[in-house]
Amino acid sequence: MLPAGRRSHTNELSKSWEFAGWGTAEHIDDLGDKPVTMNPLDSGPVHKLGQWKATAICGNDITSSCLYVVALCAMYAGPYAPLALAAVAGVLFLFRNIYAEVGSALPLNGGAYNVLLNTTTKAKASIAACLTLLSYLATAVISAYEAMRYAHNLNAGLNVFWATIVLLGFFALLNLIGISESATVAVGLFTFHMTVLSALVLMAGWAVARNPAQLLANWHTPGQYNLPLAIFFGFSAAMLGISGFESSANFIEEQEDGVFPKTLRNMWIAVAFFNPVLSLLAMGLVPVGLMGEHKEDLLAQMGLLCGGTWFRAIVSVDAVLVLSGAVLTAYVGVTGLVRRMTLDRCLPQFLLAENRLRRTNHWIILLFFAVCSSIMISTGGEIEALAGVYTLSFLGVMILFAIGNMLLKVERGRLPRAVRASWGSVIIALIAVALGLIGNLLLNPSYVKIFAIYCFATGLIISGMLLRLEILKVLLAGSNAVVSSIEGVNRRIRIGLVRGIRRLNRFQVIYFVKGDDLPTLNRAVLYVLQNESSRRLRVVHCYARVEDIPSTLIEHLKTVDRIYPRIRIDLLLIKGCFGPELIEKISQRLGVPKNYMFISTPGDHFPHKLGDLGGVRLVM
Repeated sequence: MLPAGRRSHTNELSKSWEFAGWGTAEHIDDLGDKPVTMNPLDSGPVHKLGQWKATAICGNDITSSCLYVVALCAMYAGPYAPLALAAVAGVLFLFRNIYAEVGSALPLNGGAYNVLLNTTTKAKASIAACLTLLSYLATAVISAYEAMRYAHNLNAGLNVFWATIVLLGFFALLNLIGISESATVAVGLFTFHMTVLSALVLMAGWAVARNPAQLLANWHTPGQYNLPLAIFFGFSAAMLGISGFESSANFIEEQEDGVFPKTLRNMWIAVAFFNPVLSLLAMGLVPVGLMGEHKEDLLAQMGLLCGGTWFRAIVSVDAVLVLSGAVLTAYVGVTGLVRRMTLDRCLPQFLLAENRLRRTNHWIILLFFAVCSSIMISTGGEIEALAGVYTLSFLGVMILFAIGNMLLKVERGRLPRAVRASWGSVIIALIAVALGLIGNLLLNPSYVKIFAIYCFATGLIISGMLLRLEILKVLLAGSNAVVSSIEGVNRRIRIGLVRGIRRLNRFQVIYFVKGDDLPTLNRAVLYVLQNESSRRLRVVHCYARVEDIPSTLIEHLKTVDRIYPRIRIDLLLIKGCFGPELIEKISQRLGVPKNYMFISTPGDHFPHKLGDLGGVRLVM
């Protein structure tokens, strides 16, 4: 036993679970020489995506924005819309390194949630998770609905409402089949979209070059705002043109090594070219005052003016397909994020269930489809209110990602990374997105109320999971107060609640320690108490020779164990070299998921990549 003596504690049923028990010390001299299969954090077969499949999945989302952002930006910026869209492309250029730095340092699914989880607390990281989930929810519903509205233009007999639900169901089925198959479909959609946009640029460019009169007329048309305000509001509206950029970070584990920064580069190139160029060409074809009337089909109207009805039909078909691709992106992104959150016990564990045939997480996919469909049904297809959720949640995620990058620099400065974004670029990018958020709030103040409702509902579910231990304790206290007069019923309720508390407390977490520094051990214990439901911590020290074991490690753990009677601290001394294989063996032997194994921030000479450790978390 770690402590020298025993603490007296009450044996009353309602109090016994408050004392976690004294820790023990144990040696494991041999974990076995049998090779182990290195399983990633996410169980099941890993489908590694190459550059173009990964780019296509997130690229369909971000490049579909040109279908609406060109007209939306022109409504506020007038003839200065191309400048506003170019400014947004400049901000996105800064975010390339911001995302790449985080992805190279913490190559795990989850995006903003992942970086905040490894630099702050689980509760703060859950804020980013809420915003990301809302962003994907709004993306799926809006993209599916707009795709079917374009399809309605091609076939007037199409019922947009039910067609939207069918489209959502189709992509749910596609994701149930598997991500590799989904990516193949995404590549086809992305290739067709890039081809159509390129053809539109060439044909519209030729038409404008032959007759630049409309371009000159629009340039001299006075807008509703002066130049600074026109650029500001146009920039704010144009920020929606980069929605989807965060998606790649949410399935980074499914990408081959080195692919993630390439997806960021490819998305930036597409947005930086097509959005400003299409905006400029739109100024040469359509009167700026009429662009608001074509805000839902401006590109199709451009196709009509420069190529005729046949080309307008092609652009409309492309719109249907690429907006459908954005629905696919939402499914892929939300599956990666929800799975990661479930592994971290922020969401119910049944979501990790996999179907036997394709090893995909059917409950995540089906529930996402059900929520999207319920929104369509409850609103009767009037989904304009989701625009506010879409805007604020996406911009909020971008802000939190920039903050997460800053925290990574400060709190995990020693963590190796292949890319580093300068402090100046991060600060400028953060300010730019914050200004875009302010601009959208000024343009649409009603967004706040709608966004708050959706955010509260999502946050309530996650908060319930994070606080489930406290909730059980409150229920236990309530059972004593409310039904104390009915002893039999009260006892059964108390027994059930105590069992639930003990079940949560028994779940163990592991902290790998290199030395015997007392403040470091104390901070590790405090992190577990503040962020996890578990009340059992196993401190693991790996050694090559017995004489290498820190001499005061046991004594210091005794001290910490006495200070915090609410948590049991066990010491496990393992003969072996710390690394991915040893972590896998410990995980399999002790039954502890690797995302519930913690380490302090490694230095530049750490021999392993963090991503190779299978999801081990940084806590200090």
